[in-house]
Amino acid sequence: MTTPFGPPIDLTGLPHFSHVDARPRRPVFVGRVSTKDQQTPATSIPRQVTLASQRLEKGEEFAAYFWDVESGMLPPELRGLGSQEMYDRLAVPIRRDGGLQDLVDRAEQLGVTHVLAERSDRVARAMLTSLTVEHELERIGIEVVYANEPVGGTESGRLRTRRYSQVDAEVYRWVLMENSMGGQVQHAISGWNHGYPPYPYTAVVDENAPVPEKARFGTERPKRKLAPHPDPRRFDAARELCRLRREEYLKAPDIVAILAAAPDLYPIEGGWTQNRVEGLIANPKLTGHQVYNRKASRTGRAGYSRLNPISSWVWSPQITHEPVVSVEEWRDAQEATAALRTATQSGGPLLRIRAAARRLGLTVTVITSSRTHTLYQVGNRKVALPTPIPNALVQQVIHDMETST
Repeated sequence: MTTPFGPPIDLTGLPHFSHVDARPRRPVFVGRVSTKDQQTPATSIPRQVTLASQRLEKGEEFAAYFWDVESGMLPPELRGLGSQEMYDRLAVPIRRDGGLQDLVDRAEQLGVTHVLAERSDRVARAMLTSLTVEHELERIGIEVVYANEPVGGTESGRLRTRRYSQVDAEVYRWVLMENSMGGQVQHAISGWNHGYPPYPYTAVVDENAPVPEKARFGTERPKRKLAPHPDPRRFDAARELCRLRREEYLKAPDIVAILAAAPDLYPIEGGWTQNRVEGLIANPKLTGHQVYNRKASRTGRAGYSRLNPISSWVWSPQITHEPVVSVEEWRDAQEATAALRTATQSGGPLLRIRAAARRLGLTVTVITSSRTHTLYQVGNRKVALPTPIPNALVQQVIHDMETST
């Protein structure tokens, strides 16, 4: 801080009259464009450089340029993950020495003294992220400068302007998210599909959907609905694997073995896997309803999506495509999945026996048990089974029930 109330005589020759930063000034540029499709990085980044360079001192140039084509809602560690080939194709006439995370990691090593940006939301739209970046840089003696902030005046005034700008960016971020979510919800309840179509379906253009006028960034993508796959065996396969879970309480490896044993009846590219089976059983779109917001893709971990609770899902009010199973059957399959996951080692085989008995209109109750065996009442018969029940014995018990009824 300098003061207008100096000494009565010239004392500039005295040692320690002022603190001098021995480091030469070394300013760098930081910028960001949200997308490469709906914005033009080739013009936006140079414009940001021009505005930020107004805060350079006379004769200075930027020592490096750090910029990303990423959403400002992402944390620094998820920025700049695009390939170099992608950045080269953008043909931005400003060289790129890295992204925001590269700046944070390498600033001290590069001897950076000042980081200049057009405004704070070019660092991040989330206030916590921009504050964290500022703190990390200022901790090692690097000043962050935004070109839209006033020059001169009090530090409190400058700080107030900066914080207001960061609050505005944070609020704008939430407005964008709310508007986007609202549009996606309407998209789902109108019956239009999000993402890749499930195994028994294909996505077809909805000819009855309203045709939007040409948008600012070109023609919008057509609305698509789910339709049964041209191969009807896919529907049969999806119904069967859901039935095996719902009625027979089979685990994924057992279902995979059954489906893989009859490739002519249950065809699939690349073969059946446990993940494919579990994913289809859990997919609510098999009920004929469109469902949105099952997963949260922005979790802070690259390539990782978190499942949202069912209470957060958005279901279309009406059936929008041909169902594979009813909603009730889908619910029963989820309950079977939950039971299998929480069952003890001895409980899994018993669940299969109970499921088979229920299909036959029978009940299974425990009469007595010991450390090694349990006596069950199955309909009007009594059956003694070892504890735990071997998997190999389960099918025999089910077969005996079916032949005796």
